[in-house]
Amino acid sequence: MKKNARPPARAPKSRREPSSDSEAPRSERPVREDLVLQACLEAYGFVRHEGRLADRALDFTLRPKKHLYSNERRAVAERVYALLRRQRTVDFLLEHASRDFARMDKTRQDVLRLAASRILHGEAVEDVTRASALTGTGAATLAALPEAARALEALPRDKRFPIAGSIPDFLAARFREVFGEDAERALEAMNERGPLCVRLNGFKGDREQLRMTLEREGVSASPTPLSPLGLILDTRINAFSMEAFRDGWFEIQDEGSQLLGMLVDAPPTKVVDACAGAGGKTLQLAVQMKNRGDLHALDIDEGRIEELRKRARRDGVHNVRTQLIPAEGPEADEAIAPLKGKADRVLVDAPCSGTGTFRRKPDARYRLTQEMIDDHVARQKRLLARFAPLVKPGGRLIYGTCSVLREENEAVVEDFLARHPDFSVRPVTEELGPELGAKVSQGGPFLRLAPHLHNTDGFFGAILVRAKSK
Repeated sequence: MKKNARPPARAPKSRREPSSDSEAPRSERPVREDLVLQACLEAYGFVRHEGRLADRALDFTLRPKKHLYSNERRAVAERVYALLRRQRTVDFLLEHASRDFARMDKTRQDVLRLAASRILHGEAVEDVTRASALTGTGAATLAALPEAARALEALPRDKRFPIAGSIPDFLAARFREVFGEDAERALEAMNERGPLCVRLNGFKGDREQLRMTLEREGVSASPTPLSPLGLILDTRINAFSMEAFRDGWFEIQDEGSQLLGMLVDAPPTKVVDACAGAGGKTLQLAVQMKNRGDLHALDIDEGRIEELRKRARRDGVHNVRTQLIPAEGPEADEAIAPLKGKADRVLVDAPCSGTGTFRRKPDARYRLTQEMIDDHVARQKRLLARFAPLVKPGGRLIYGTCSVLREENEAVVEDFLARHPDFSVRPVTEELGPELGAKVSQGGPFLRLAPHLHNTDGFFGAILVRAKSK
């Protein structure tokens, strides 16, 4: 929420949800508000009161509800995600609009939360009140929201910022440190729906061919402005249901993630994706390598490795060698010992706080603690120390996160360089070119992406070059 915004009057911007919470409309039938509200309460309750992840809670809720129209399913997902993005703001407004709010039962509170969120995102008070079947105290509470919004605006700036931005106080302080005077704008962008981006599978054709393929399925798409590999889907669609996806034409991947993958510039020799996960960047590297050489995809989770194998088969990738490795200890070092000093590129896309992905995973901000961030930092340092020996002299170690926090990014790189004097920083402009590099580096040597500047998720990337042997 911008500093001078009046929450109940603010209209939402046109954004697209991730594919997990959007579906192509197949009908213009009116939304049955009672059914949508019930499903919203169920899904939101799983997240708020049982601690489930939002995407899984929605899937669990919607999967058996075959009677819902496609536009109703979409409404459920959009309303739940919208509320989660503005959870703290909504609670503040309701607590000020009704002195009885805290004493209401959970269901009544949640009905009011969902209604207040809709008003916060631009819907008329009267329409939402009627659709939510609220009368008496409930209707009066919604009618009092403008006065509550004025109370929020009247707070001192530092106190208003975390409430208006719907973020824990300790994270608000971190955002101030990272973004300075841009912090409100950065957090406002974090609270808007992100575009649905896909990355071209270069083994199938070029970006224009993909655009035309999507168009034949009734989906309009436009080129991503920064990545030469991506398209933004302008048509609401469950992308996983598309024939083009099943045929391996594209992978769903944020534009920022695509740019991080581009930093690797993987030659067709020996490359290691050290934290491969389900393989989004692994498959991108396979295209860079033209399906030649050896691409080692390592991960500690067998389920993610199996998903990577399935995706590789669908995409026509043949040069990936998957390996399940231990998470910690001497066994982890032994598992990767055969690769020591042999890799031209090693990508460490490290587990992190995920503070750059709040617009897609809005509930994550409420689970995060400073202790968890400290644990991530310690793990990130261990991962770099473990995988750096795999880089051969003259090779490169690429470190990346989907965090915007300096302690997980620049500070980790600084610590690594202090302990490994044989590595040095290669500015990303030398890899991406001066024009693109200048747009995504914010004047420094690293990849630094943020939603309010680039309309991508928040990403960090560093290229670290190992000195050649004397």
